[in-house]
This record gives sequence, C-alpha cells and structure tokens, in this order.
Amino acid sequence: MPILNKDMVLCISLAARPSNIGTRFHNYLYEKLGLNYVYKAFAPADLGQAIAGVRGLPIRGCAVSMPYKEEVIALVDRMDPSALAIDSVNTIVNDDGVLTAYNTDCLAVARLLAEHGVPAESSVLLRGSGGMAKAVAAALRDAGFRQVTVVARNSETGPALAERYGFTWAADGAGLTADLLINVTPLGMAGADEQVQSFSDEAVAAAATVFDVVALPAETPLIRAARAAGKPVITGAEVIAGQAEEQFVLYTGVRPSPELVREASGFSRA
Repeated sequence: MPILNKDMVLCISLAARPSNIGTRFHNYLYEKLGLNYVYKAFAPADLGQAIAGVRGLPIRGCAVSMPYKEEVIALVDRMDPSALAIDSVNTIVNDDGVLTAYNTDCLAVARLLAEHGVPAESSVLLRGSGGMAKAVAAALRDAGFRQVTVVARNSETGPALAERYGFTWAADGAGLTADLLINVTPLGMAGADEQVQSFSDEAVAAAATVFDVVALPAETPLIRAARAAGKPVITGAEVIAGQAEEQFVLYTGVRPSPELVREASGFSRA
C-alpha cells in the first residue's frame, strides 16, 4: 500500500458489527494493482452523520451492511436499478458529492447459484426478511425459482417479502424441509448468536444444498452441520467476495482478474 498521502482516495464500510474482511479484501487489491486508495471499516454512531461525511469529505465509496441497507435509502441522491428493484443498498458511490446507491449482493448470489448448479426447480427455505434477504429473494426469482418459502418471525416484513416475489411465508420453520436452505439472518454470526444453528439438523439432512450468507465466521454452525452431513455448501465467504469484487469495480473502474479476486478473498480471511 502507498504511504498515506493527500491524494489518496478513501473508501469505507458501515456496519453495526464491522469485520476486517472487506478491509483486507479491498486493500489487498489496491496494493497488488498499484492504486492510491485505502479502505477502512466503521461502526457509525449516527448513520446520517456518517453519510454526510461520505458526501462532504469526499469519500469515494461506501459499503453498507446490516442493519443499514434500507435506512440509508433516504440519505442518498440516486438509486441505481440494482438497488431500486429491491429497495436495499449495499454500495454507495460518490461522484463529486452526488451519492448513487447500488446493490451488488443480488448479482453475487445469482452467480453463485449458477456456479454451484442449483436447479431452479428446487424447493427453497429462505430464512430472513431484511435487506440481504431481499437481494437473495430477487436473485432466486430472476433465476426461475418458484417454490420458495420465506421463514421470518416478523409478521410485517416476512409476508411482505414473500408477496413481493410471489413466494409463500411461514413465521416458524419448525418441521419444514426443502432442497435448498438459505440463511440470511445473523444467526451463526460472530457475537451473541455465534453458536446458533439457523436450520435444524432434520432440515439439513433433507436438503440437497445448504447456503449460509453469514461471512464471519467462515464455518458457521449451519455450514459445519451441512459438511458433517455430506451436503454441498455455499458460504458467506463466496458471497462477500463476489459482491466486493463488484464494489471494487464501481469504486476504481478497474476489474481485477479472477485469480486476484481469489487471492484477495483468501487474504481477507487469513
């Protein structure tokens, strides 16, 4: 990484529980590609003030994570179709004080479902109804998945998400099984819920593929249970690398090679 200097471009991330994954991913690529950029993660005390800082400093790019993906919509100037289609933001780009919101999560999820060969005819249990769940639901719909049940305790956001994409809703996943399990909640994430398995052992045993969007830790209780049962898995590490690659392109205008993306993803978890 270049020595800090007045011309260095700053990119940041905002999350309630930030990790070093994005920081290491982006900074690794900046160094390898010789870009005069630096990336830093923050847990904002006030989201509005943080976004005002993005606009006023100016900060070139801002990644947005839970729980700010919907709240931040009111604070930007423009919504790219990728974010507008699902009312959820994970990326902000600052062009001379004009903030445009994007969502690169949906693209990453769609790509992973295709790369892992998950049939669109599969039945799906999608646990969660927040901003990331919207991105996953949109990716499922656009890929032709129709037998999807949204499992969410929230009696407002759960049914609304299911209705928006033509899916069904269940408040409790107890006793439910499907070919594809997808966790899009904080269950299993480092912190208070780190030891919580988001789907039961019975559901894992009945599944053909298990997908956990949680990226930290890399091996969540759900992923460990799926591996123990011999099930193919899609991990949060894969999601975060895919969406971060698209963010990197938006911030810098440079598309890193697949090899560099793999290296950066590995470095981000070392």
